[in-house]
This record gives sequence, C-alpha cells and structure tokens, in this order.
Amino acid sequence: MLIVGLTGGIGSGKSAVSRLLAAHGAVILDADLVAREVVAAGSEGLAAVVGKFGPQLVLPDGSLDRPALGAMVFADPERLAALNAIVHPLVGRRTADLTTQARDSGTNVLVHDVPLLVENGLAPFYDVVVVVDLPPQLQLDRLVGQRGMEEADVRSRMARQTTREQRLAVADEVIDNTGSLDQLAELVDALWVRLLEQASG
Repeated sequence: MLIVGLTGGIGSGKSAVSRLLAAHGAVILDADLVAREVVAAGSEGLAAVVGKFGPQLVLPDGSLDRPALGAMVFADPERLAALNAIVHPLVGRRTADLTTQARDSGTNVLVHDVPLLVENGLAPFYDVVVVVDLPPQLQLDRLVGQRGMEEADVRSRMARQTTREQRLAVADEVIDNTGSLDQLAELVDALWVRLLEQASG
C-alpha cells in the first residue's frame, strides 16, 4: 500500500484534490477529522482537555467548544503545547489504527490529508508527499473573493503556516492549482496514474 501525504496552504485547493483522489478510489484519512474525533463528546480526549483547561469548554450538548478553546490556547504558547501534548498522541494512535484498517482491506493508495504536514515535520513518514501549490497572492484573492474571508484574517492565518518554499522543498509531487477546476482534475488524473504505478511497483 502506498501511503501519500497531501498538504497545501490555506486556500490552496487541497480539499478539492482530496475529493478528486477519493473519486479515483484512494482512501482518504483527514487529519482534521481525526483531531475532532479524538475530542468528541464522551471521549478520553475530551475528558483530558476538560481536566486541563476547565469544564466551561463543554457545550450543553456535551461537545467541545472549539472556538473557546482556540481563543484560550493560540495566544499562549504554553497552553498550546499542553493541548498538543494531549491531542497529538491520541491522533497518532487513531491514525495508526485507521492505516492498519486500510492496509487490511487491500487498499492500494492511502492519502493522509494533513494541513500542517510540513510544520509538524511529518514528510519522512510518507512514501510520497503531494503539495497543492499556488502563489500566495492567488491564495489571498481566492479566500477573500470566494470564501468571503477578511483579508487581515487570511494574512494572519497564512503567516502562521509554513512558507510556500518550505512546502515545495519536501514535495515529491506538486499540483499547480493556478488554473480552472477542469485543469485541476486533469492534473489529478495524471497524478493518480503515477501513484498507482508506484503502488504496484
């Protein structure tokens, strides 16, 4: 089984590439979804987070108040490190379990959709790293124009991520997403052929 790491900056089109790969038959393991799962209502992870940061983070339906937690930790490096110390091992265990399930099911290509792949030094753990790329100005234009985000918010989020150059430095495959959705689909079609060749080789 070929294990692929898929990443890209905010607004790069990584999610679109993930959907296109899934349509070809890849199994997608979404790091953001796993991170939510390990702190879901009633989970060991949620109990640990509440034990560290307080019961005010639990919403009436029993789920985690993610915006409140974000506001609490992202401006405080020590609290963020404490949160990561709780969540990262749980995500690692769940990811390993899902990878084993995919391997046991006979999957050819498993794609880990990981926004912070480069930031967390994960590139060596994949057989192939795919980076969805476009110039920062186009990232900004799409997020403001298509998603309606505030420019200052976009710039702040982009500044917290690794640079375009750092992402490209770890890439085995680069998907240029400066064109249309049809052009993106053609690039992913070609990528899929290459990934299958590696999986069978």
